[in-house]
Amino acid sequence: MIRLPATPDVALREVVVPALALLPVKMDTPEARLLLLAIGEQESGFAHRRQIKGPARGLFQFEVIAVTEVMTRTETAALALAVCVQRGLSRYSTPEQVHAQLEQDDVLACVFARLLVWLDPAPLPPLAYEEGAWRYYRRCWKPGADHVHRWSESYKHALGAMTRQ
Repeated sequence: MIRLPATPDVALREVVVPALALLPVKMDTPEARLLLLAIGEQESGFAHRRQIKGPARGLFQFEVIAVTEVMTRTETAALALAVCVQRGLSRYSTPEQVHAQLEQDDVLACVFARLLVWLDPAPLPPLAYEEGAWRYYRRCWKPGADHVHRWSESYKHALGAMTRQ
């Protein structure tokens, strides 16, 4: 677990890169890293693992419904189960148990974020295509409050971390 609040540089090095190493190589691309960093920055600012006045958990602010989707969809279920077991959860863990664990395991939270993004059939937006990344995030996360005014800053911080790596 990273110390909070964290910078996108720290999140990239200590959360995103280790999480993507647990998944198939094809899931680790610069576009995926950038999108995950931008989403983490947007959702939690890498400062909160529990949503303020809400049910979401982890640095990527997952709700149980999103955990359930990742755990039950054909494209991601086996990968999600394998990583859950590798991270110390039972192979029989419920979505509610995994959801609770996302608050305690930043790498697991990032794996679930990547798997949720994987479920979107559209190609990841190219690097530095902020508007495309925003639309991708909106489709995958379906945020209740539309904080488009924060996205530019989140994306800029994420892109900065990517260029410094």
